[in-house]
Amino acid sequence: MDEEYDAIVLGTGLKECILSGMLSVSGKKVLHIDRNKYYGGESASITPLEDLFTKFGFDVANNIPLDEYGRTRDWNVDLIPKFLMANGQLVKLLLHTGVTRYLEFKSIEGSYVYKGGKIYKVPADEKEALSSSLMGMFEKRRFRSFLIFVQNFNVNEPKSWSNIDPHKTTSAELYQYYKLEKDTADFTGHALALYRDDDYLHEPCLDLINRVRLYSDSLSMYGKSPYLYPMYGLGELPQGFARLSAIYGGTYMLDKPVDELVFENGRVTGVRSGTETVKCKQVYCDPSYVLDRVEKVGQVIRCICLMNHPIPNTNNALSCQIIIPQKQVGRKSGMFFTTFVRINTFFTFSSLSLDIYISMVSYTHQVASKNWFIALVSTTVETDNPEAEILPGLTLLGPIKQNKVKRDLNDEI
Repeated sequence: MDEEYDAIVLGTGLKECILSGMLSVSGKKVLHIDRNKYYGGESASITPLEDLFTKFGFDVANNIPLDEYGRTRDWNVDLIPKFLMANGQLVKLLLHTGVTRYLEFKSIEGSYVYKGGKIYKVPADEKEALSSSLMGMFEKRRFRSFLIFVQNFNVNEPKSWSNIDPHKTTSAELYQYYKLEKDTADFTGHALALYRDDDYLHEPCLDLINRVRLYSDSLSMYGKSPYLYPMYGLGELPQGFARLSAIYGGTYMLDKPVDELVFENGRVTGVRSGTETVKCKQVYCDPSYVLDRVEKVGQVIRCICLMNHPIPNTNNALSCQIIIPQKQVGRKSGMFFTTFVRINTFFTFSSLSLDIYISMVSYTHQVASKNWFIALVSTTVETDNPEAEILPGLTLLGPIKQNKVKRDLNDEI
């Protein structure tokens, strides 16, 4: 710890590991520290399974029948939900940096949306669109016209704008131009464009067009859904960039407490751990290392569900995402779901979005024992009874063998 570094990175979350990798590739001397004994921070995948129970305060030795869950080392349970858009910026970054050589991905089987008390599959092709009961026949024609406009749109070619000024016309006005019904607009904004609330309706429609185009382009790459998921869990993503950093000389220290950032004349000059201080020119860190410099803006509840069955009404999908738009459940914002199999549930509060999300993966992604599933339900907290706010999502998951609850309050920052 006596050396001097160009940069010290605190925390091994995805953003921190990307920064560490990029700095190392550019020739910087980098030291990467994490107080935890595992990579990933909030985006870690916890293994073995008993570590997950321990993290949430359960007495594993006396109260958890681990034999029911198969081999505990087969489990890699994500702490946060995240799928990757197949044609999104993160996938492009993985390809550009060569980190994909350390990773293997699997396509998510389906994308679903909640409407009128039922789950509907988001159509993946023209055949599914024509047979879908998500909208009526005449509405399908109008929606098809909207999608054709999106596909032909080019911001640099005004001829493709079809009397729409993407810099001035709002998203609400764009929906009105194509005479789309409110439910269709809701489905488009939340299930395709993945907006977390309805504020976008009053903003210029260019961002909406780009988001729907990204969904469509990602969907066309693999067919089932626009989403990809890394085998062995999300924790593989930061570890991939950590390997990249190490190849270019980056130094890693796990299970290393950080006691203080050292400042001189108002500028950071190092990091102290116990009696050791290492000097540096720059410090990059996740917000949990500088809590006195961040501001609370909200709270999110996440429920991790371990199940021995797929989510009902998803055609026995082994992985999926379900989005519940806010208006379908009377919330201020929307809901997002991804399917997981579940026996125990764990509640945490942390940073996410205004919507309610459900994401589900399974043993086919090497994150659970044979025939087991993991579902994660999440939403922004709006009341003093956050567990009740995710009940519409939990209800969709089917019967629960056991219900274990643990709250861990963290703030959005």
